[in-house]
Amino acid sequence: MEQKENSFVSAITGKKLPILTLDHKWHQLFTQVNVTPEIKAGEEKLNTLLKRQGKINTETKEIKKIKSRLMDEIVSMMDEQDSPATIKKSEENKRLIEECNEKLEAYSDEMLDLPREIDQANKELMLATMEICYRDIKSNAAELEEITQWINNMRVELKKNVVRKEEMQRRNNDLYVYMHDIFGADVIELFDMKFKKDEK
Repeated sequence: MEQKENSFVSAITGKKLPILTLDHKWHQLFTQVNVTPEIKAGEEKLNTLLKRQGKINTETKEIKKIKSRLMDEIVSMMDEQDSPATIKKSEENKRLIEECNEKLEAYSDEMLDLPREIDQANKELMLATMEICYRDIKSNAAELEEITQWINNMRVELKKNVVRKEEMQRRNNDLYVYMHDIFGADVIELFDMKFKKDEK
């Protein structure tokens, strides 16, 4: 199984896959097949990574805005450097800018790994999806084979019964014609009435 999975992994290496949990068609697949615990776990893992990436992107923008505002404040206070309040505020802004830089650097490092982790989680989810879908297709194919065989057998039976029905109808017609020729119409009418009465 591991060798088969490795051949799947090498087959999709370099291929651009859609992010499955963001793909409407991927979700539609699971109106056809049941969601397994493995699929659920893979979906949660991928979504967690995507949320983290989104959070980092949003927070990075916010930190850059804050850093820019702090730097603008430092520049605007340059004319009033003598004031103790200005010096204190300027020092505080520098400390906050340093914190922003540290946070941005940490986010930048994390963002180097996140795309690879997302791609890996996406591929794992894709392999799990393929596994469950092909298992379903295989199961359906076996049942389809049985149903096709049953239909073919019924066709043969139907053809046989159609031939038998036609033979029996022809035989009844022949008997009726012979009796009519031998006994005449009046006698046949009497017997027709008697047999129809007995059938009731």
